[in-house]
Amino acid sequence: MGSAVDGEPGAQAEHEDGSGHGGGDGHGHSPPAPEDWPRGFGEASWWPLVTGLGIAGLYFGTALVLLSRGDDPLIGQRLPPVVLVGGVAVFLGGLYGWTYHGFVSAYWERATAQASGGIDLRWGMVLFLATDVMTFSAGFVYYFFIRTGTWPPGELPHLLSSLVLINTTILIASSVTLHIAHEAIRDGHRGRFLGLLGVTVLLGIVFVGGQLYEYYELLVVEGVGVTDVFGSAFFALTGLHGLHVALGVVILAIVFVRAIAGQFSDDRHVAVSTASMYWHFVDLVWVILVVILYVGSVA
Repeated sequence: MGSAVDGEPGAQAEHEDGSGHGGGDGHGHSPPAPEDWPRGFGEASWWPLVTGLGIAGLYFGTALVLLSRGDDPLIGQRLPPVVLVGGVAVFLGGLYGWTYHGFVSAYWERATAQASGGIDLRWGMVLFLATDVMTFSAGFVYYFFIRTGTWPPGELPHLLSSLVLINTTILIASSVTLHIAHEAIRDGHRGRFLGLLGVTVLLGIVFVGGQLYEYYELLVVEGVGVTDVFGSAFFALTGLHGLHVALGVVILAIVFVRAIAGQFSDDRHVAVSTASMYWHFVDLVWVILVVILYVGSVA
């Protein structure tokens, strides 16, 4: 891959227009905002705004879907799926553009993982996880609020099944394999790193499949309501977590592909560190969910 360090024509042209951004990165990528604005905050980007609009569309579409259900729906059933699917598409597109613009395009310059940018990325992940704590906390506050009323609010489904226990074991095991894989690449054991990282991705896929099967059993077989008091809290929290796990699987899969390409070493593993932070956080949230939702619902 060419870069300014390589001295290739495409990389040289990137710095010859005097803007500091060059209108591209030598790989067909053009930043959405060509100027540094606001001043002093680095290269501006529209992708965070696009991602935020996508998330808003996702939540708004979900709300419309709920309003279109029931015996006396407030709105028709055509608009909600369009808004929901459109929000998801814009969110995923914005997330891809944001990630590529902020990390991938510059990563091909193969800067060492010990550079200051590595610290910035780790702190960026810390801040992202802090916002995630607030997001999940809002859901838990709602659940604790309904627990203060009459409990149980109607007949509750049987939640604490062998499937949940197996899925929990799988997710905890994936954290162990990822931790050992991370330690392996830090010690320079590339073969062990690749093998355990691949196992982690596989365990994540199995967990997502298990949660989808659980949803099928609850929604289709048992007919659990999504809009009732307990169902709204249960599916909101577990669904949000499932979305996080699915995104984590995608992130780890990307890391795995890059690992196969030889992009990580004992002194260059920032992406592995940040992905590990995200995955361990998601696993911890699941353990809390199991204790509060699954075990707590029958306590």
